[in-house]
Amino acid sequence: MEREKFSSRLGFILISAGCAIGLGNVWRFPYIVGQYGGAIFVLIYLVFLILLGLPIMTMEFAVGRASQKSAVKAFETLEHQKKIWKPIGFFQAAGNYMLMMFYTTVGGWMLSYFVKMLRGDFVGVNPAGVADIFSQSLADPFLQVFWMIVVVALAFGVCSFGLQNGVEKVSKVMMVALLSIIIVLAIRAVTLPGASKGLYFYLVPSLEPIYKYGLTEVVFAAMGQAFFTLSLGIGAIAIFGSYINKDRRLLGESVSVCTLDTFVAFMSGMIIFPACFAFGVNPESGPSLVFITLPSIFNEMWLGQVWGSLFFVFMSFAALTTIIAVFENMISFVMDLFQWSRKKAVIVNLVAILLLSLPCALGFNIWSDFNPFGPGTFVQDLEDFLVSYNFLPLGSLAYLIFCTSRYGWGFDNFLKEANTGKGMKFPKWTAVYLKYILPLIIIFIFIQGYWVKFM
Repeated sequence: MEREKFSSRLGFILISAGCAIGLGNVWRFPYIVGQYGGAIFVLIYLVFLILLGLPIMTMEFAVGRASQKSAVKAFETLEHQKKIWKPIGFFQAAGNYMLMMFYTTVGGWMLSYFVKMLRGDFVGVNPAGVADIFSQSLADPFLQVFWMIVVVALAFGVCSFGLQNGVEKVSKVMMVALLSIIIVLAIRAVTLPGASKGLYFYLVPSLEPIYKYGLTEVVFAAMGQAFFTLSLGIGAIAIFGSYINKDRRLLGESVSVCTLDTFVAFMSGMIIFPACFAFGVNPESGPSLVFITLPSIFNEMWLGQVWGSLFFVFMSFAALTTIIAVFENMISFVMDLFQWSRKKAVIVNLVAILLLSLPCALGFNIWSDFNPFGPGTFVQDLEDFLVSYNFLPLGSLAYLIFCTSRYGWGFDNFLKEANTGKGMKFPKWTAVYLKYILPLIIIFIFIQGYWVKFM
């Protein structure tokens, strides 16, 4: 079976960026920036994006392109003599399924909020009422499952049309729409009366957060965000490497994807912080910022229903581009493993994801007595912890060791693949950093994640 290819380089970059651009950018990034004091956090985050994100993304693309396989087969294809790498592919595949077990439910929240905005459900409702709407929707098992099913059906529907006619075509449209909407919303936010205070908070570095939280905590939070925002370590990026030709060097492609990813995260802050300060809202509202704080802000704005609807379209597209990309990865897994047709792979994965997503959707209502990390925690917290603090760092460490060690594919082979074609060259002098320093940083992130969670 001949492997499908993207029809254009633009398609590859937009879809890879769409995979990376998700709720980590538009939901998690703004509230973590708010929590850790704005501009100083953003600066540290950008440094770690370059130090951590770029090399590992390039490695994922290289492994995908050289093997022409998804994660389940890529390692053993490139290093068929050493059987130790075969289970790593299955570990990374499991990470994709675990990610979608809760991501589909949160994607459903975005779509449902778009419909609520459009219907005017928040018009004239005070902040306490907005919080009640969110609580009531979580407590309704039918609504939670319904919107999860809508998201899963939409995304697999796109994937069923194939790589070029489905995934590439639809993701291109959604990404262009997402980028257009975010610019329009940012212009509106920065022109609100009183928005300048929010811009100052967001763009002018202050050492106050470091005094408040300590340098270690701020650096770790920035390091973690830079690491998690790109969905690295589970082969979700590698799959798109397997769909491209060897015309371009891979570091330049990684830079393009990381730039788009950072642009969307940065612009999300340009919407949220000016709006928060313009209406006297605390930007440290945490995860509730998007679902409780922002609808209350849109209520206060002229044409707030329009701006709110646009915002949740943007959020829905950010979620859906990631879901479609990861579903494409899952479809590729079973096509590689069992030589199935795309149609059969779509149907089997559709059923699997619907069943696997139920614990999260029902975890806020029927199964709300299950509190994995104590009172106030839910199934989603456990699934998010497993992905964010286990699958992503350990999977990234596996790519790193595989691409730099003589017990894997090796640095010379990685360098040869990464530097095939035209464009930005991956520097050979980074070998010492990649072999000895970056693995220690990732192990530190892994240990620190457990320390923060349990100690």
